[in-house]
Amino acid sequence: MLSASDLADRLAHHAEAVCRHYLSAGRRAGNYWIVGDVANNNGRSLYVRLTGPRAGRWADSATGQYGDLLDLVRETCGLVDFRDVADEARHFLTLSQPDPASSRRGGAVDHPPVDRPAVERARRLLRMTQPLAGTLADSYLRQRGILRASRHPALRFHPSCYYRDLVTGRTASFPALIAAVTDPFGAITGVHRTYLDPFGLGPGGIGKAKVDTPRRALGGLLGNAVRFRFPGNAPVPVIVAGEGLESILSLSHVMPGMPMVSALTANHLASFRVPAACLRLYIAADADAAGRHGIEGLSRRARALGVLPLVLAPELGDFNEDLRRLGPDRLTWQLRSQLVPEDTLAFLPA
Repeated sequence: MLSASDLADRLAHHAEAVCRHYLSAGRRAGNYWIVGDVANNNGRSLYVRLTGPRAGRWADSATGQYGDLLDLVRETCGLVDFRDVADEARHFLTLSQPDPASSRRGGAVDHPPVDRPAVERARRLLRMTQPLAGTLADSYLRQRGILRASRHPALRFHPSCYYRDLVTGRTASFPALIAAVTDPFGAITGVHRTYLDPFGLGPGGIGKAKVDTPRRALGGLLGNAVRFRFPGNAPVPVIVAGEGLESILSLSHVMPGMPMVSALTANHLASFRVPAACLRLYIAADADAAGRHGIEGLSRRARALGVLPLVLAPELGDFNEDLRRLGPDRLTWQLRSQLVPEDTLAFLPA
């Protein structure tokens, strides 16, 4: 049976055909295929190398995602298990499917996992961070109305985080807010980085670093999320899931007892794995087309599992804008009419 690297190499030999099939909304521009994102939306942030020794390598400058064409098949199809990814790749390449008996030894499935060096790099980066309290990242969140972020173990600070421009290849270092991405069992699968301007202390306060992509993710995001207020291995019957980190932190500011997750992008929100014991899933909306895609995808997944999906809508563009411009009292009042009564009593202050 072909290994993951063998399949990726074969896909790379047909890079443009792969792009035309899985990213049909894009177009060729020189030696690259350009498209909006792995959900095949219009745009220019994701680019795939079509020729040369790096054919098949891709990166999304908006999200920081990158990989080979096998990773691209996984992301565009919303697949999780390597077996499913490999089957899809073989189907595209019109290769014969492996004999199930030949992939078993001693009763265990013997297939290579998806290459995971990015997960190891994410874990190593997280080990190099420090607690959030009193740092530049803590101040960055505070000036956005998020005053208790340092209580969340998932948030950390890196004083000098490596940054590489994906177009020019130039490198630099910036302070960064680091968020740990975990799977349903609490294992670290990735990190999200918000690069900060070390000199942004003027009238506008602390801002993001002046680079093309100040927000980037590293590691395994698909199905996973940054988790807040999850009670260990205990059942979680009610949760809030959303896209942006600051939007979810704003909701957590006014509902500090509610378990919440940030999936970081609309595509990953649509693929979030809902906890088995969940009964009600509140989906925090972002007022844009990508946000609607995430809501619709996750709502379908929730209903298929017998979970009730309920949408929380901001009054302005997102919940952080509501918190900053309208204040916590107005945000709390706004949420009262959107939660079911028992959740209002349990999670909103009287």
